[in-house]
Amino acid sequence: MATGTVESLPPPLGATAEQPPLFDGTTRLYTAYTCPFAQRVWITRNYKGLQDKIKLVPFDLSNRPSWYKEKVYPANKVPSLEHNGKVIGESIDLIKYVDSNFEGPSLSPNDPEKKKFLEEELSYVDKFVGTIFTSFKGDPTKEAGAAFDHLEDALKKYDGPFLLGQDFSLADIAYIPFVERFQIFLSEVFKYDITAGRPKLAAWIEELNKIDAYKQTKTTDPKQLVEFYKQHFLAQK
Repeated sequence: MATGTVESLPPPLGATAEQPPLFDGTTRLYTAYTCPFAQRVWITRNYKGLQDKIKLVPFDLSNRPSWYKEKVYPANKVPSLEHNGKVIGESIDLIKYVDSNFEGPSLSPNDPEKKKFLEEELSYVDKFVGTIFTSFKGDPTKEAGAAFDHLEDALKKYDGPFLLGQDFSLADIAYIPFVERFQIFLSEVFKYDITAGRPKLAAWIEELNKIDAYKQTKTTDPKQLVEFYKQHFLAQK
């Protein structure tokens, strides 16, 4: 696990940026520093110590180059990974792929029960995210509670500090980019403390913030995040 090393991040590419050579043997993670889906893969890369093996190619999502859709990844979304002559996407698939196909500490359990629990939590994460986003248009203090309670209960199963107990895993990586953003927005706009009455959730967030592989990906500006979410969610109320 690469810890303590502060990576010099390349600047985001805009519409006029030149395309890197495709399939030249370089493994590339096409990403955006502000995207929580892409952050999942970035954390996985960092934790496994793959900074020299997987090159970051960040985009300005509001002004991304046309060659990305036309020549690299027709879905035109981030993240995607260029590896072994192909480009693949979808963040949950990618964190599993990076964990399975690259060296470094494993982020998946060997224990069958924990494997099953990991898959259950990965299957639930889209519902978790969707529930919270939907709550922004109503009253999150009432509508978001069940989703955060699910995390609190999940953290009790193996007595933390992580979702699979003592071991940081893909389950934690799947949730934390969104919890990070939800905590900021709900506190600032709705004065809702997601950790109130949820000691396991509070301890989980605190423990994750000790992990360099995650801390190095926390580049989102809280003020910009709040304004972005206000424009996209509160304006539609």
